[in-house]
Amino acid sequence: MSNTEESFDGHESSDGDEKKAYESILSNPSYFSATMKRMLLKHMVKSLPEAAQKRVKALKNLQLEFLKHECMFFEEVYQLERKYQEKYQAIADKRKSIVNGDYEPTNEESEFKSDVEDEDEDDAMIQERLKSMKSIQQYDANVNGIPDFWLTIFRNSELLNDMIQPHDETLLKHLIDIKIKYDEDLSYTLEFHFQPNDYFTDSVLTKKYFLRCKIDGEEPFEFEGPEIYKCTGCNINWKPGKNITVKTIKKKQKHKARGQVRTISKQVPTDSFFNFFNPPEVPEDENKLDEESQNILATDFEIGHFLRARIIPRAVLFYTGDLVDDDESDDDLEEEEDEMSEEEEEETPEPAQKTGARKIKGPMKGSSGGKQGENPAECQQQ
Repeated sequence: MSNTEESFDGHESSDGDEKKAYESILSNPSYFSATMKRMLLKHMVKSLPEAAQKRVKALKNLQLEFLKHECMFFEEVYQLERKYQEKYQAIADKRKSIVNGDYEPTNEESEFKSDVEDEDEDDAMIQERLKSMKSIQQYDANVNGIPDFWLTIFRNSELLNDMIQPHDETLLKHLIDIKIKYDEDLSYTLEFHFQPNDYFTDSVLTKKYFLRCKIDGEEPFEFEGPEIYKCTGCNINWKPGKNITVKTIKKKQKHKARGQVRTISKQVPTDSFFNFFNPPEVPEDENKLDEESQNILATDFEIGHFLRARIIPRAVLFYTGDLVDDDESDDDLEEEEDEMSEEEEEETPEPAQKTGARKIKGPMKGSSGGKQGENPAECQQQ
């Protein structure tokens, strides 16, 4: 048998080269899935001399000590966030006044170098895309405040835009502010303030998130800081016939004996941004939670964190596009397109593909687990 063979690209490769490549793959755990990598590394540690294994265990005990201090650190960070939120609120209140037209900034307050001045306004691609964007709305020159400020921010965010249905937009135009309030017990409440509208009688809708900051006895090294473990919404007091979280369907029924036909109406849930205020209830035994509810809560916790850590403190930057929440940069997309259009010349081992929800950054990270079963709070009335 020949010690060479023709590879897929027509070049000859020796058995020795293939063996070296295979051994290289086996010696590099980064090529394997997380489960396989964990098994290989544990086996590697077990193969160490007994004295070295004892030292590794000592390092793990040191790691536990580190995690205890880290836990205390995050608890103090939370208290600092509470303290400074009170200072931030004065700025947020002024932002609200400008957005809603209650305060007109002075010329001095409005002096800011425009990003547009630094860009090529004649860029053909950008201009063409702007023309094709039907969502660009023209406003009156004497418009009050900044119209559709929060709705525009939601539409500019990939994560939040996915929540919004066409029938939500009219109501979201009445959203005038979003506030955050921290409690002492590692929890925070998001307050959505609305103008009087034709849909519900509430002036404020609330969503409360509960955090925990503790080390799991069974999986201590999984600790990465505070995590959201449950949330509660509020009851929305819809006006008659205005509940946009349900739709009415009509169905004809025929009587088997008499042959008479009747039409019955039934209300069924429908997709809406306002389902955000009615998260799934979780049974005491979390293992009984169905997969759909798990996914809803995982996304809910992510959104709650995103609103608190990114949208509320930096709202204007998401409005103007200075900040975006896309997972991939334009460069990444260009590279991906190039890779798809070109034929690979060499066959190389691919690392295991990662799966799961998008990462949540910051000390108050979200969690896809946890339980929730408290009754929703009543929303504030006008």
